[in-house]
Amino acid sequence: MRLLITGGAGFIGCNLAARGIRLRCEVTVLDNLSRAGATHNLKWLQSLGKLKFIKADVRDKNGLESLFRSQQFDAIFHQAGQVAVTTSVQDPINDFDVNAAGTLNLLEAIRLSEQTPLFVFASTNKVYGTLSSAPVVESNDRYGFRELKHGVPEGMSLDFHTPYGCSKGAADQYVIDYRRMYGLNSIVFRQSCIYGPRQMGMEDQGWVAWFAICSILNRPITIYGDGKQVRDVLYIDDLVDLYFLAAEQGSNTKLGAYNVGGGSEQAVSILGVIGMLEQILGRKLNPSFSDWRPGDQKIYVSDIRAARRDFDWTPKINPEKGLSLLIDWARQNKELFA
Repeated sequence: MRLLITGGAGFIGCNLAARGIRLRCEVTVLDNLSRAGATHNLKWLQSLGKLKFIKADVRDKNGLESLFRSQQFDAIFHQAGQVAVTTSVQDPINDFDVNAAGTLNLLEAIRLSEQTPLFVFASTNKVYGTLSSAPVVESNDRYGFRELKHGVPEGMSLDFHTPYGCSKGAADQYVIDYRRMYGLNSIVFRQSCIYGPRQMGMEDQGWVAWFAICSILNRPITIYGDGKQVRDVLYIDDLVDLYFLAAEQGSNTKLGAYNVGGGSEQAVSILGVIGMLEQILGRKLNPSFSDWRPGDQKIYVSDIRAARRDFDWTPKINPEKGLSLLIDWARQNKELFA
């Protein structure tokens, strides 16, 4: 399989590329290397086997069109993007240029090339906004949905909040519309809280990895809000499994978009993750608390039944195991976070 991964030196992208190399795919990584840790991830990928690297930016429309005139691909995993809500609030123009316009550039390059690769777009649960139509209940240590037993389904109304939600949501809808209007072979994965090795977590993005990194380096941890916020965390290997199942099957699916996360069985609160880390490390972390951040959802849990049905996919790694694997990796790579 000839595989193109945009943002392939980022966290999810490099894990996808690594799987492709191990499966002996012809892997091409396109990345502008602007993200912290990207150069290190690229060097790691190059140590695994044969890999083609293109230093480029999805904002370069002409460059993308030239790429698709010169090369053929069977599948494209689009991971390139601006990934933080807080950064989008600070610089919404750049956020739009990368996430919305960059994705449209890529879609147009594919359409004009007349190629028919599978196109899988990494969207986000933020397209559902604050989920104001889904009543929330509060217990001593977490929030929960009053009615959504299995989590948020794909039929939930979209409600973009924050510049990040708007830019990713616009891209999400363009991918779906190119499938509808131009017959693009595409799938959208609306992803929820992916974590694991090679994630250079930051305070404003990748919070599970950020907590793990801070915990082993004895750095302070700040929880924004009350810590009862709930997410359905998904370990990176389980997500990579889904992408390659999609590549095998193509877009002959019932839906254009799928909610992808750990599902209700892997829904944990921020306080719960802190507790798991404390158990793994054998000591207290004593986080501090600060005000809620813009656009934060009290709870988001993906209803993953559609992805389970259409791709025969089920997450295998529970949060306790996943956090242990993440801690092991972070301990072995402390120099990355100095």
